[in-house]
Amino acid sequence: MRSKIRSLISIIRLSGLAVAALAMWGFATIAEEVLEKESYAFDTSILLALRKLHTPLRDQIMLGFTFLGEPKLLLVICLSLGILLLTRNHRSEAATIALAGGGAIALNLLLKKLFARARPQLWERTVDVRFYSFPSGHAMISMVIYGLLGYFLGSRFPKQRWLIYSLTVVLVAAIGFSRLYLGVHWPTDVIAGYAAGLIWLMACIFSLEVWKQFRASSAVPEENFLSPDRSNDC
Repeated sequence: MRSKIRSLISIIRLSGLAVAALAMWGFATIAEEVLEKESYAFDTSILLALRKLHTPLRDQIMLGFTFLGEPKLLLVICLSLGILLLTRNHRSEAATIALAGGGAIALNLLLKKLFARARPQLWERTVDVRFYSFPSGHAMISMVIYGLLGYFLGSRFPKQRWLIYSLTVVLVAAIGFSRLYLGVHWPTDVIAGYAAGLIWLMACIFSLEVWKQFRASSAVPEENFLSPDRSNDC
């Protein structure tokens, strides 16, 4: 039984590495097209099509989703979760969420400065945006923070794992879509943001798992936050 579980875990890890590699390839491909300005027609056609969908109600819904992806809000979520984990003596998870959030924000700012892509101005914006466009910070950082939160919750509640993962995907996708709907990002900005965020998310999760294995093999491990609470077991 243990050998089957180990084999399954190995397959999952290899699949994760394959997904990360695919995301890296996707980001590199999109970045090349952006630098060579070959994606303008594709980006513009999608944004203009989305412009036709605007209604007052949809505008408010999209503003709500875009708020959930605000880097400042995500930073607050990151800090709050990190403090909660520290108070419960889960240092590995707290360090991971801090590294994930801080690293995602820093990497996004670096990439924006590197590519220095102007934001779309196809119609009058309803939200105030500054700085460069590529890659989308909302897409990238929400992928990392909500993705890691979904991973923690899915591991903590295995019976509801796929429901949690599905809701996480829907939330992150809605945040990215809201940026396109509001006309503040090109589609390739959002796709590249997801790709870069996925790479960083996988790196953080793998580093956490490797660290836990190291602790388990070399010393008494800290109490596992990801395991179900057994304090009431007889």
